[in-house]
Amino acid sequence: MRIIAGKFKSRHLKGTPPAGIRPTSDKLRETLFNILGARVEGATFLDGCAGVGAIGIEAISRGAASVYFIEQSRKACQMIRENLKALEIDDGFKILEMDLIKGLNIVEAAFDIAFIDPPYERDDLYEAAQERFGSTTRLAPQGLLIMEHSKRKNLPDSAGTLRKIRSLVQGDAALAFYSGLGEP
Repeated sequence: MRIIAGKFKSRHLKGTPPAGIRPTSDKLRETLFNILGARVEGATFLDGCAGVGAIGIEAISRGAASVYFIEQSRKACQMIRENLKALEIDDGFKILEMDLIKGLNIVEAAFDIAFIDPPYERDDLYEAAQERFGSTTRLAPQGLLIMEHSKRKNLPDSAGTLRKIRSLVQGDAALAFYSGLGEP
């Protein structure tokens, strides 16, 4: 895995993901960040079910003001820490080693961009995350919730105040982009 663009462009991330962790492909990460473009600069960014943190580290490389990594695997969190240290990134991030929903209940930030990539078979995490973002002010005004999922899975067009505004399929993976409509 490599960083696609920004301050750390072309730097490689170290380590093999632990069993059960499915990293977002370089190609899909590149597509995602091409879509997000300049809105990453200065953003409060969530990398939920972060795995080895490639999405969040890419956001830091592209100028995100703060990145929250939420990941329950101890080994994956250690890899995130090692990659941040190797890139000499000392601040602008927080790593929460816990379940996604517990992490969302703890973090008080309103995210400009929230990227969530649960294990594809965990329907409960998709539903719970959509419920949290659709019924709270977890998204900043004009914020985006992006969920990676299997192309064989259909995510709802709406959840609370969230409305799906875009879908993208690439290989076996798909991205669903949600925008909030304001206060719940």
